[in-house]
Amino acid sequence: MFLLNLQSKDPIYEQIQSQILRFIEAGVLRPGDRLPSVRQLAQENGINPNTAARAYAQLESSGYVYNVPKKGVYVAEIDIGASREQQIISVIRPLIASGITRKELNDVIEKLFTEVR
Repeated sequence: MFLLNLQSKDPIYEQIQSQILRFIEAGVLRPGDRLPSVRQLAQENGINPNTAARAYAQLESSGYVYNVPKKGVYVAEIDIGASREQQIISVIRPLIASGITRKELNDVIEKLFTEVR
């Protein structure tokens, strides 16, 4: 289910999170769908169970999944628009914390949109 790049600079738990979010946005995973157990995810991908648990815990804290004790982890009912907003916030917040100004951010965004058109 997941394609993890163990050589990537991106932490494995973030790779899992981003793939789950993409599956949700694409409609591959729907509200109420059960995700693989932490143990199953770890075994299938050759990763530490703590890594899988961390990915699920962060997705749960963001409201994308919910955990039913002794039953599993399920996709939550989410608003895709809010999901996209949350993704943008998660990208921009660290930039602001690192000292980037609103003007610098706006300039880069304008440049990107100009290049894309």
